[in-house]
Amino acid sequence: MKMRSVAPMRIAKIGYIVMSVLLCMAGVLFIARPDMSAAGIGIFVGTAMAAFGVIRLIGYFSKDLYRLAFQYDLEFGILLIVLGLIVLLRPDNFMNFICIVIGMLILLDGLFKIQIAMDSRRFGIGSWWFVLAMAILTGIVGAALVFDSARGAEILTVLLGISLLSEGILNLYTVISTVRIIRNQKPDTIETEFYEMR
Repeated sequence: MKMRSVAPMRIAKIGYIVMSVLLCMAGVLFIARPDMSAAGIGIFVGTAMAAFGVIRLIGYFSKDLYRLAFQYDLEFGILLIVLGLIVLLRPDNFMNFICIVIGMLILLDGLFKIQIAMDSRRFGIGSWWFVLAMAILTGIVGAALVFDSARGAEILTVLLGISLLSEGILNLYTVISTVRIIRNQKPDTIETEFYEMR
């Protein structure tokens, strides 16, 4: 029986880790330097959203062993690509839009990760509680970003930084704890030959 290629899973897992680290670094940068230009923030956020959307699509189609971390990534990946392109088209005029959209995405991802934590518990993954705690925290920070979008640019930049940092930590821990790459993984369907009896 032909074994399934693990290359897409490896690409998705490494991509998730790299994007999560970049989100954490951007979060720290936005917290430390809230006076950055709106255009610079828009270009970074739009590019990151589109890139993470592509990584999520690769993850969804990779068919990892547990099917936990990537189970909601088809729709989420497409949404991230579309929103990333919208932000890239007008990066300088979209500070409030960016904060509302990012806040909603982070809130939604937090809610999806709560479900992943519950599924992880059923799979017997011991650190499911950390994914749950980070998902709740991330959802709260995302909601704060949405509801505080009318504040000044520097406060929004700090909130955006906190949101990106918590989202990065959540994604990093989720992908490390729930994605298992098995070298000799068999395909989902068993190939058989049928013979008609005469």
